[in-house]
Amino acid sequence: MSILLVEKKGSLLEKDSIDTAREILDSIGVKLLWFDSLGAKSSCFRISTKSGDILVDPGAAIMQPSYPLTREEKYELRRRAVEYIKPFLEKSKIVVITHYHYDHYMLPRDRDIGDTPYQGKLLVVKNPNTFINLSQWKRSRVFLSMLLERENMSLRDITIEPSQLDCSDPVDELEVARESRRKYQNRDWEKLLSNGRKWFQRLCRTWSRSEWVREVDLPSNTRVVWGDSRELVLGDTTIRILEPWFHGGEYERTGWVTPLLVEKSSKKLFYSSDLMGPVVEDYAVYIVREKPDILILDGPPTYLFPYMVGRVDIERAISNLEFIIENNPQLIVYDHHLLREKKWREYISDILRIAERQGVVLATAAEILGRKPLIDTL
Repeated sequence: MSILLVEKKGSLLEKDSIDTAREILDSIGVKLLWFDSLGAKSSCFRISTKSGDILVDPGAAIMQPSYPLTREEKYELRRRAVEYIKPFLEKSKIVVITHYHYDHYMLPRDRDIGDTPYQGKLLVVKNPNTFINLSQWKRSRVFLSMLLERENMSLRDITIEPSQLDCSDPVDELEVARESRRKYQNRDWEKLLSNGRKWFQRLCRTWSRSEWVREVDLPSNTRVVWGDSRELVLGDTTIRILEPWFHGGEYERTGWVTPLLVEKSSKKLFYSSDLMGPVVEDYAVYIVREKPDILILDGPPTYLFPYMVGRVDIERAISNLEFIIENNPQLIVYDHHLLREKKWREYISDILRIAERQGVVLATAAEILGRKPLIDTL
């Protein structure tokens, strides 16, 4: 597949804006590595600091069946993504993994990255014991088991009894979302929230009764710590990893993610991980309050509409981004879930107009890298 320059009419970026976007990212030491607009599921970038490189979410996965390529082409794009990310992984000092979906991390045994991709690094990963759904609970333990096997250890070596856990319902704290939901009278919110609350309570019982795993320093000088609510300071760069936020709307069954804030050179970047918009209004309010200059946002998964994602959550995600844009960040990298189907521009047509009116640079990762989004060429 050839690399295409941004030429298509209606592209998010004019050619003159590419340099501006790159300069803004350079000012905070961020390099975009691979995102969905390049043809494989990923949301990976590097942060350079005076104390070493930090790699965020080094994962890659093949596109869903509805993506208009053959299975072989999808696997080839995934291989290319891994091949491109690999040297940055090898060079990095710190690796941050915001949650355990395969487009955000790679297993130590992944045949495309070699035997010891994480060796000798500080791994700051999503806490595998709390605010995690059952699928990611299991995946986190597979990931840790593979790390330990290379050190002649097993998961039993880091297993501990569960700690006392505060199972306060996080939805109770979402006051802005509670007010916003009143606008959407066509949806049975009480039933959805009641079912979600039961799901959350079942998970809390699992977290409280199951064996936990602890943070660990390994013989190879690899250190594994939990990222939730942690701050990292590396010379001129501060990274705040937030507490777990829903992977989408309230009680989203795919679990939680840990967004992060990067501060460097009087600039601030917010990375959403997988907030799917954000959908939750309180998250948008938090983002605006932090006043980031740069945002890397994942956008709503419109390719799942109407079967797995409803119109209301897409409307909420778009409304929240309009609110964010009106507060004038410099740059929004808008990618990931949004770039998985051909009609993505139709969903965000109002967003494009608002960004242009506000003078906010809004672009996919592919465009900032000098390419067309692959989905636009198919």
